[in-house]
Amino acid sequence: MKCVRVNLKEAEKVKKKLTDLEVFDDNYLVEKDEQYIYFPINGIVNDYEIVDKNLDRKRNHLSFEDLLKNKLEDEEIELISKSFDVIGDIAILEVDDKLLDKKEFIVEALLKSNKNIKTVIRKKGIHEGVCRLQDYEFLGGVENYEALYKESGILVKLDVRKTYFSPRLSTERLRISRQITPDENVLVMFSGVAVYGLIIIKHSKANLVYCVEINEDASKYAEENVNLNKFSNKIRLFCGDVNEVVPKIGKKFDRILMPLPKTSIDFLDLALSHIKKGGIIHFYCFADEQEVVKIVSSIKERCKCEILGIFKCGQASPRIFRYCIDFRVL
Repeated sequence: MKCVRVNLKEAEKVKKKLTDLEVFDDNYLVEKDEQYIYFPINGIVNDYEIVDKNLDRKRNHLSFEDLLKNKLEDEEIELISKSFDVIGDIAILEVDDKLLDKKEFIVEALLKSNKNIKTVIRKKGIHEGVCRLQDYEFLGGVENYEALYKESGILVKLDVRKTYFSPRLSTERLRISRQITPDENVLVMFSGVAVYGLIIIKHSKANLVYCVEINEDASKYAEENVNLNKFSNKIRLFCGDVNEVVPKIGKKFDRILMPLPKTSIDFLDLALSHIKKGGIIHFYCFADEQEVVKIVSSIKERCKCEILGIFKCGQASPRIFRYCIDFRVL
């Protein structure tokens, strides 16, 4: 399993940080040798050395799948995705309709195997509409849809029903923030609850980050999150359509993020008209490996640019990936 390996002298400090970030996996025993200690983790950690190590599970603790084996048949367990999202104390599962009559067993197993989870919901359908909202069904635990989520040293408050948010993009958000040079002015289109802006300010020396979001609920949470993290002097929030808001800001930017993979191409000309010469655009799209090549060609037809990298940062469906195309406008 994945472990953080640190010098014994740093053990207490690092364990506290991993616990605060809610990635320390208390289901396994910590191991150490003469120089290092190995902390089991169940999330993404970017500031420490990560190694694979076989750790013993704590006595009498059973995993989610172990507990399901006592209640469900093997073929039924296969219908439940073992890779589920956790946002704060809310677990979001993918459960086949055929198993809804077994939901009490599923909830009981998940709550027993993960003591930090209090609410269990399942996805219904796909993200829909301009605001990319997901329909959910409450399965068990405490019925609650508002979460306080920790990522890379920042706090994010959101309602999973009213806002779009993916914890699976945490590594991607940190990747972007680490590219930003001092005093950059950054525009984040389709900024949601402002998580990109928060991570950028936390992990870079950007001058200002401008966040534009059309969803009024997400914008309200963004304002709360900016205040919660005490970044109000570094982040500017705007609620509205980027086509209307960005021209009114009246600036050109050193860097523009376009994290709307389904329809970003429709807003590329807007981004190009507001990027400085030499500025960088992070363009997101859904595509297979052949289609992404065509999208790169389309970008090159619209502007003179240098492609800095093409990165896979998630999978939407079989053979369809979320890509980020980083390019400098020349």
